[in-house]
Amino acid sequence: QVQLQESGPGLVKPSQTLSLTCTVSGGSITTTYYYWSWIRQPPGKGLEWMGAITYGGSTFYSPSLKSHTSISRDTSKNQFSLQLSSVTPEDTAVYYCVRAAGWPHFVDWGQGTQVTVSS
Repeated sequence: QVQLQESGPGLVKPSQTLSLTCTVSGGSITTTYYYWSWIRQPPGKGLEWMGAITYGGSTFYSPSLKSHTSISRDTSKNQFSLQLSSVTPEDTAVYYCVRAAGWPHFVDWGQGTQVTVSS
């Protein structure tokens, strides 16, 4: 069974860059037809898909976040990462890393990590 675990700081100051890492176990991030996403949920709001990196290393992003979102991977560590630049308090959310088996079939979720943007 594939397991995902988010890690990163829980507090980020406005205008700084939010950086999170997802460590994957029980499966390789290079397995064909696996897609690795970041999804967030602001307080009191629904889930928002942010972007994904494919098994081949290609990336694609939500149009509304593309200008300040970057997803990368480290295949040697079986990890993928999120960077969100120029954050504001509106970026406060629980951030999840998620595996899709085929697109967009989300099948495995990390437990989520709370990130608060505040000075």
